[in-house]
Amino acid sequence: MKKTALLLLVITCSFIASAQDTLRMMQYNLMYYTENSGVSDCNATTNNLSQKDANLRTIFHYVLPDVFCVNEIGSSNTYADRILNNDINVNGIDYYRHGPLTNYSGGYIANMIFYDSRKLTLSKSTYITTSYRDINGYTMYYNSPDLAGGDTVFVTFWIAHLKAGSSDDNVAARHVQTQRLMNRITAMGIPGNHVLSGDFNVYGSEEPCYQELVNHSNSLYRFYDPIDRAGHWNNNGQFADIHTQSTHTQSNGCFSTGGMDDRFDIILVSPYVYYGSTHMRVLPESYHALGQDGNRFNGSIVSPQNNAIPSDVAQALYNMSDHIPVIADFAIDATVGVADHREDFLFKVANPVRDHVDIMLHAPQTDTYTFTIFSIDGKILSTHTEQIAEGGEKITLPFPYGKGFFLLQITDSKQQRHICKLVK
Repeated sequence: MKKTALLLLVITCSFIASAQDTLRMMQYNLMYYTENSGVSDCNATTNNLSQKDANLRTIFHYVLPDVFCVNEIGSSNTYADRILNNDINVNGIDYYRHGPLTNYSGGYIANMIFYDSRKLTLSKSTYITTSYRDINGYTMYYNSPDLAGGDTVFVTFWIAHLKAGSSDDNVAARHVQTQRLMNRITAMGIPGNHVLSGDFNVYGSEEPCYQELVNHSNSLYRFYDPIDRAGHWNNNGQFADIHTQSTHTQSNGCFSTGGMDDRFDIILVSPYVYYGSTHMRVLPESYHALGQDGNRFNGSIVSPQNNAIPSDVAQALYNMSDHIPVIADFAIDATVGVADHREDFLFKVANPVRDHVDIMLHAPQTDTYTFTIFSIDGKILSTHTEQIAEGGEKITLPFPYGKGFFLLQITDSKQQRHICKLVK
């Protein structure tokens, strides 16, 4: 390849040559934000909405997410409007909106999304009915400077609240819910930017509902756990730093007890978001449960003393819900160009590199790939060929070069090329 052609190709590499913005997302089970919970112990005394409003205001404005996905909001727009007007669009803020609410599966509680309309516009919404609660999908586009020319980034946020309980019937019900979700997503036939969040009520990654998501038969539609912490999470101190429930060890009758010993609340991303191939990429290091410092195992969110967040935020978390929110940031291209590589071949590189370069791949089929490292002026420094199996794989290449800018070219057996910049 000529030197000039190589340099021209690099400008299309995702997340290298374009201006970037960051989207912050927060997922939160609000614990019966309704006056009609259907649970006698969760009433105006034990779960007062005015008090919940004050707590939610504190939490929301501490985090200030661009996307706020919630479970257990009352199944009427009255409650979504109340949160928007009383808790979010206050103190000079007036630019958040909420999506349409559905409750076709019936019940007292539903899901909802709130979003910063300066950054995102709702394009369309959909829902999936189940035996327990709807699963909601909200497709957004980023308000890119290139929007007038028709270029932008689309992403669909899916919100699920799976069946609670540890019995075999409950486990099976959760599996049916995720099967319906994956059937819908694959039937849409549009792999791309998808983010799934919610209260999964799952006790470990071995459960069929979770495996349905992360090991789906069509690898282009699988979901990835940004922090890659597979295991049996329930009552397991090895996962104390990612537990999200319960904030309480004692209850007034409404809050669940037992302390922090379950990872119920989760954010998953599609391979496109994981690898950052279509102008949006999750930042795994940003993923965390608010107020979770790893010292909460079987304790409350306020005892022992919580130094990870301000005391008023910790107290608001304790008073608001028996869950804590999960947060993740996403890098998004503020300007969008035309990609030069196949959309079913996904990869990302850990920059800056040190004495080696780590490459995460998602191959559409088993094939032989050649990895070539060039200097910035087009000189070949090294070549490595390896057979990659279908699905995800990590490749580590030695990088015994000095500081500077380099180019990585990945070529398949059909001579299709994928190029990205390396920085050391």
